[in-house]
Amino acid sequence: YRLAEEGPADIRIGNVASDLGIVTGSGEVTFSLESGSDYLKIDNMTGELSTTERRIDREKLPQCQMIFDENECFLDFEVSVIGPSQSWVDLFEGRVIILDINDNTPTFPSPVLTLTVEENRPVGTLYLLPTATDRDFGRNGIERYELLQEPGGDGGRPRSSVFELQVADTLDGEKQPQLIVKGALDREQRDSYELSLRVRDGGDPARSSQAILRVLITDVNDNSPRFEKSVYEADLAENSSPGTPILQLRATDLDVGVNGQIEYVFGAATESVRRLLRLDETSGWLSVLHRIDREEGNQLRFTVMARDRGQPPKTDKATVVLNIRDENDNVPTIDIRKIGRIPLRDGVASVAEDVLVDTPIALVQVSDRDQGENGVVTCTVVGDVPFQLKPASEGEGEPQNKRKYFLHTSAPLDYEAVRDYNVVIVAVDSGSPSLSSNNSLLVRVGDTNDNPPMFSQAMLEVSFPENNLPGERVATVVATDADSGKNAEITYSLEASPLSSEAPGSIFSIDPDSGDVSVQAVLDREQRDTYEFQVTARDKGVPSLQGSTTVVVRVSDRNDNEPRFMQDVFTFYVKENLQPNSPVGMVTVMDFDKGRNAELSLSIQPGDHDQAAGIFSIENDTGTIFSTVSFDREQQTSYTFKVKAVDGGEPPRSATATVSLFVMDENDNAPTVTFPSNSSYTVLPPSSNMRTVVATVVATDADTGLNADLNYSIVGGNPFKLFEIDPSSGVVSLVGKLAPKHYGLHRLVVQVNDSGQPPQSTTALLHVFVNESLSNATVVESQVARSLHTPLAQDIAGDPSYELSKQRLSIVIGVVAGIMTVILLILVVVMARYCRSKGKHGYEAGKKDHEDFFTPQQHDKAKKPKKDKKGKKGKQPLYSSIVTVEASKPNGQRYDSVNEKLSDSPGMGRYRSVNGGPGSPDLARHYKSSSPLPTVQLHPQSPTAGKKHQAVQDLPPANTFVGAGDNISIGSDHCSEYSCQASSKYSKQVRA
Repeated sequence: YRLAEEGPADIRIGNVASDLGIVTGSGEVTFSLESGSDYLKIDNMTGELSTTERRIDREKLPQCQMIFDENECFLDFEVSVIGPSQSWVDLFEGRVIILDINDNTPTFPSPVLTLTVEENRPVGTLYLLPTATDRDFGRNGIERYELLQEPGGDGGRPRSSVFELQVADTLDGEKQPQLIVKGALDREQRDSYELSLRVRDGGDPARSSQAILRVLITDVNDNSPRFEKSVYEADLAENSSPGTPILQLRATDLDVGVNGQIEYVFGAATESVRRLLRLDETSGWLSVLHRIDREEGNQLRFTVMARDRGQPPKTDKATVVLNIRDENDNVPTIDIRKIGRIPLRDGVASVAEDVLVDTPIALVQVSDRDQGENGVVTCTVVGDVPFQLKPASEGEGEPQNKRKYFLHTSAPLDYEAVRDYNVVIVAVDSGSPSLSSNNSLLVRVGDTNDNPPMFSQAMLEVSFPENNLPGERVATVVATDADSGKNAEITYSLEASPLSSEAPGSIFSIDPDSGDVSVQAVLDREQRDTYEFQVTARDKGVPSLQGSTTVVVRVSDRNDNEPRFMQDVFTFYVKENLQPNSPVGMVTVMDFDKGRNAELSLSIQPGDHDQAAGIFSIENDTGTIFSTVSFDREQQTSYTFKVKAVDGGEPPRSATATVSLFVMDENDNAPTVTFPSNSSYTVLPPSSNMRTVVATVVATDADTGLNADLNYSIVGGNPFKLFEIDPSSGVVSLVGKLAPKHYGLHRLVVQVNDSGQPPQSTTALLHVFVNESLSNATVVESQVARSLHTPLAQDIAGDPSYELSKQRLSIVIGVVAGIMTVILLILVVVMARYCRSKGKHGYEAGKKDHEDFFTPQQHDKAKKPKKDKKGKKGKQPLYSSIVTVEASKPNGQRYDSVNEKLSDSPGMGRYRSVNGGPGSPDLARHYKSSSPLPTVQLHPQSPTAGKKHQAVQDLPPANTFVGAGDNISIGSDHCSEYSCQASSKYSKQVRA
């Protein structure tokens, strides 16, 4: 039978009864499905074969997984035909061939396929692409592949300008997509292409899918590295320390990626070069690997290769020449050898004590590898020894850097007085600085066997702890023999003590050579606490001599447990400003011993810098740590020390634990203003632009964190809102336009607050003097001094007399106008009376006129001098005290070192205003008054100038104010208590 997959349930497949020619309907013959019931069922009476509710998926049937023939995928079943009352049974086998339908879409292994192609590949190069898979087969399987137009193409045409798709049929009937290069590939112009690859099956309707084909163009190694120079040459001092940089070799490569990555390696270089020098393969730095000795070679010449990492790699090479500079780096060498019959071995010469004086006992040879003065060596014997050096030869042709000497005895030798002499020979070269070396010879004096071994004590008492290990050393007994050689070689043995008959050999033993007494058993103090035996020492002389001593071993209790802290490191946190003698932490320690061995004593051990000395104490019973001082985090943020626990054992055992104490910050420090000082000031020209930086208030805070986060504000002295301060940086800027009323001193009250809780603040004064220039520093400094004594609530800002001056000017103008009106009225009255008199009496010849006509004029003249006199009374001190008129040179040149310009008039003089000492009035302030003054123009020849010049010489020369001799008017200068505005410019300026 044949059946398509994926069909619904109860699909009729065929009638087994009719196909077998069996007549049904009587009910005597029945049918039964013996196998295949998972997917098939049969009607018992009619033999109708149909599908069950389980869906048949051809691709999931185990027997069809690797079947690609349509007739090879089938389901086998067995049907039994049963006669009446099962009198007979026939078994038949059947097969249902499962037909494939197009129910699977072909798919690629990944939605994005990546293919790497090298640049400059020839046209026609073929690359295999990943194949798609389709679970269907036959005509429902994969039929064709298509390469769609790359993004940005026109018309959706399935073409690419650089690549083309070719599909090949494999031997097993599969289709293999292949990508063919049909255009030039240049990575520098374009390094990737993105195409769409579509696959279709042959079903009806057809199924298809597509994937992105990403073609990456890789770089080809077509450029070689190039060194900056072909030869690198440098000088290097010998004995330069390892790691000393010498020079850097640099090469460049135009490729990218691994093709442009350069590594530096030694080229033609000897083994010594590779051993002495290090070449960093990445940076090209050449440095010293091991110290270089000029005596081995004064020049190193080798080549270095720059190699990229392309395949195949490209290289370039450069020559490196290193010249080694000589230094006095070789110390003299001293070689001591035997001479004659005196034996010398391993630096020891054996000399009999009866040797004659001036006998040579050794040959000394001194040499130096350096040349010239560095190789000239002098040699001598140091110390108070009975030996001296004498030249082995007197020849003049002996090289200076290699000499030989005999070591002679210079006095008799006495074995009983001195057994050994350590003869030290020192050699010094003539280099600068000089180098020296020394060598020693041990001269051993021989003797005869005339002294027995001697112990330092007749009885030796030893305390030895219990619970020992067998073989442990109990003590070392040492006997000395004044003889030497065999006569002084001693052997030790144990013997019973005269007071005890017990042989010590079962418990103790002694090393016959070293005298080490060892215990062979475990001692128990509770069973026996004392052992006594005798040690005998015998020398190997002929005849042999001996000596003995008594050894008493006392067994002591063993303290075998040390104190133990609960933690190795205890960490505590404490607030600063804690009251002295307050607890800051507690440590816990225990000891597993008992009795005195478990009695613990706690103490504070200083830290690395003795920072805990005298600061902390510990309570022995509770382990509580107390501080003796109040902590200040600004002085010290942490303390580290050790706590030591010592038990009462003998010997005592101890343990230590580290205590780290961290002091937490509190806001206990107010900000400190470091700039400006309250007595300083800053000059600000009136022409300054908006946002001009006037000054920067700098403050610090010893706290940390938020407690040291500062903000700035102006809390006073800014009534005109001319200035503004940045709250975070403290920069004071000009934010308002300066007007004449703003000229003068401004005192800004700046408050600096931190962000702690509660916050702390500091107030500082910033003085700003608004004027074109600083004409008189004394005036400004006096204003600043008065400002320091003025309450902060009172604003000091600009010229306080500016508005008052305006009012005064208005009053003066009104008074002058009133006076002029009165004078006019008087003139009118006088004229009227005169005219009335002329008209009444007429003119009489020879008669003298009345003087009434002149009375008003005389009255005016009388009043005018009076007015001038009054004016002089108010202003004369100004001119008589502070104005000096100096004659100018005819050609208008300068008279002194002050860089002033003369007035336009060639004959115009110059004046100099002078303030007196501390007791004199502020003449400069009076000079800069707002009262109108007459214009002064004095010629050099004027005698008045000489008189004024003579008068001003009596004033003290302090705070000299120098200006040009311009006309003095009310508009030229304005001065008040805190301001001074000058229209003329001065060459000499005083800065605070």
